Amino acid sequence: MLHATLKQLRYFVIAGELGSVTRAAQKINVSPPSISAAIAQLEDMAGVQLFVRHHAQGLSLTRGGELLLTRARSLLHDAEGLMQFAVSLGQDVAGPLSMVAFPTFAPIFMPRLMQEFLKAYPRVEPQCDEGHQMDIIEGLRSGRYELGIVYDMQVPDDIEFQALCRFPPYAAVAPDHPLAAHERVSIETLSDYPMVLLDWPMSRDYFLSLFVDAPRQPKIAHRATSIGMVRGLVANGFGFTLLNVPPGRHLALDGKAFRAIPLEGEVRALTVGIATLKGIRLSPVAQAMQDFLKESELVDLMSDSDKPPKETDG
Repeated sequence: MLHATLKQLRYFVIAGELGSVTRAAQKINVSPPSISAAIAQLEDMAGVQLFVRHHAQGLSLTRGGELLLTRARSLLHDAEGLMQFAVSLGQDVAGPLSMVAFPTFAPIFMPRLMQEFLKAYPRVEPQCDEGHQMDIIEGLRSGRYELGIVYDMQVPDDIEFQALCRFPPYAAVAPDHPLAAHERVSIETLSDYPMVLLDWPMSRDYFLSLFVDAPRQPKIAHRATSIGMVRGLVANGFGFTLLNVPPGRHLALDGKAFRAIPLEGEVRALTVGIATLKGIRLSPVAQAMQDFLKESELVDLMSDSDKPPKETDG
């Protein structure tokens, strides 16, 4: 019976309930031989007779047939419920949503985005991890995440990237830094001063690439692997840094202030976008979040990063 199909069981149940192959065939619009064949196959698999055939008077269930009818009817009911549940997965915006975002902007934007999303879809259970670019890509490939929020850096061919907004780089310095009074600053000028480098894969390559055409490479005084440490070192006078995510309040975690200064000339901005695995059909929850990210007013807030950083009173 391990190889019995739901169709065979359905034909058997209908024939048993109606006591007739002919009437069963008429009810579900199939041929009588199809009903008879399904019953014969079940009897072969079970090794018992399920019906007593009465010439010109239909069928009657044997004791084994009665027992199987009860169990088969229950199984078909469960199968119908399972199919309805499966269909609901393709329609209902509810349940878990696994996302991952680059750690430079994840703590700044994602909690608020998730909160706004929950107002529209309160039955969703969003989870957003933080990861570096290649970790995000591998997470999408493995199916651990449905959506990634990444930069347009080294996006492989099997990843679909949909741009959301641009983040131009800027310099950050302590209030008493020699460059703090500048309205704008060039890469060439920055190369004369000590630098605090955000030492993440791809991030460091991007920031250092901005000095390619400068007469001198930057003097890297400190390397840090967290935004909090970078901001703290800068605010405490250990050097300038380059960042490209809007800093919100221009404060380090210890409360000390720093100043954000736009860069002069044409420098490559990074584009933030949605990453998904090509060819995959997103769940309704992930599709809703993708659409939300594209249309949300919070994306407009993120796009404000195209504007020069605002002054702060510290």
